Amino acid sequence: MDIILLVLHVFLSLGIISLVLLQKGAGASAGAAFGGGGGGGGAGSVFGASGSANFLSKATAIFATAFFINSLVLAYLAANRDVTVDSVMDALTAPAIEAPAPALNMPTADPAAIEDAVPAADDVPPAPATSE
Repeated sequence: MDIILLVLHVFLSLGIISLVLLQKGAGASAGAAFGGGGGGGGAGSVFGASGSANFLSKATAIFATAFFINSLVLAYLAANRDVTVDSVMDALTAPAIEAPAPALNMPTADPAAIEDAVPAADDVPPAPATSE
């Protein structure tokens, strides 16, 4: 059902785009007043003198209404979907936590041995005096 509505949504949107691009702009009649545009709307046209404008505007209105209703239906279906998890992050499977691999050929360090290896502040020899 959702797939059918989504495909219908795409066709309605492409239909609206096509119908809007086929219509004349608002400035087309201003150019005709000054003598331009001799080919449109004559007695030999398919829709008559103003039939194409009425047909295209009515078809655009029908497509726009269907697109609006289809959008509302898709939004309703998306809001009332049975979801088993509350979040997208909950839906992801957590990776298994693995223990870090032991270092290769490295002896384990004893904290007491590390403390003995660090010289105390009293053991540090003083800096040599510089003669100027």
